[in-house]
Amino acid sequence: MLTPEAIAQRRQRKQQALGHGVLRFRELIAKLGSGERTSTGLSRTEAEEAMEHLLTGQVDPAQAGAFLIAHRLRRPRAWEMAGMLDAYHRQGPTLPSTDRRVLSFGTPFDGRCRDAPVLPLTALLLSAAGLAVVLHGGDAMPVKYGATHAELLTALGLPLHQQSWPRISRLFQQQGLALLHQPRHFPQAETLIPLRERIGKRPPVATLELLWSCCSDQPLQVSGFVHAPTEQLAWDTWAQQEQQEAMTVKGLEGGVDLPNSRVSIAAQHRLGAPIERLVLHARDHGLRAEEPELTTLAAWSEQAHAALEGEGPLLKPLIWNGGFYLWRCGHQATLEGGLTQAEALIRSGAIEDQRQRLQRELGTSPVGS
Repeated sequence: MLTPEAIAQRRQRKQQALGHGVLRFRELIAKLGSGERTSTGLSRTEAEEAMEHLLTGQVDPAQAGAFLIAHRLRRPRAWEMAGMLDAYHRQGPTLPSTDRRVLSFGTPFDGRCRDAPVLPLTALLLSAAGLAVVLHGGDAMPVKYGATHAELLTALGLPLHQQSWPRISRLFQQQGLALLHQPRHFPQAETLIPLRERIGKRPPVATLELLWSCCSDQPLQVSGFVHAPTEQLAWDTWAQQEQQEAMTVKGLEGGVDLPNSRVSIAAQHRLGAPIERLVLHARDHGLRAEEPELTTLAAWSEQAHAALEGEGPLLKPLIWNGGFYLWRCGHQATLEGGLTQAEALIRSGAIEDQRQRLQRELGTSPVGS
């Protein structure tokens, strides 16, 4: 029979072989995955530490996968999400300051599958109006493997995902548009994607991506959601982060595109003020329309270019979304004023001019050439 001393010696040898980092991460996993009665969760500092370990590759895939699935099953707390955001801010790239009003959009990185997206066009509209827009995303990834910002912008002749971060930063300052493409600009976070493919479920990192912004200034953070608990988690996390201004939008497929065919639901909060709930109908402004189906990137490109020329099925969604965000960011005092400006920017060709300016800056050929 082994004595307690012999067992302790065996344990010590095994732990020494594992290494301090692995042992420490095992402790963090235990705090999440010990069951309802004994699980304590993580403090904000511990959550930041755990995410730092994940981003810097200090844990093996088995531990990383165990952490992600345990956190999903237990459901993250706001302070844990705040700590994970702290790690993202520390490890990820940061855009320079700008004199423009900045809107940063948080949408699901796994893309769009059903409805034709309008956000890339909305981003062009807002930048043509003198605002700055930040988008985040990656390549096709689980669980949806939908159309990505990189693919949609490329279909407009704007392959921002191919640009270096210094060039993206210059474009942001000069033209008011940036895309953080995770595989190129934040490879540390990209290392988690193979684990997400194996898990087959969205881990809390997927929610983190909705709340994170690479801006150095405090932007108007706009994040999409589907379920009410996700929205509440967003508000609680931003409170922990002392986010100055934020919006949640119950948009199409969990994104920030307001629907034209049914009620649009959003909420906006400024630090120190109550949350303002918004329930809007496109039909009240003559903009009711069915959401166009997303079929192929080529078909979407045709619809997008038609909208920039004031035609086609994406025209009303672009006016509705562009006008809404012009209003909510304070560029226009009323929704009606925002809608009027959005349509004027389209009809005047200002958005197409902005697209062509960006295309020249990137040195790319016109679409179809």
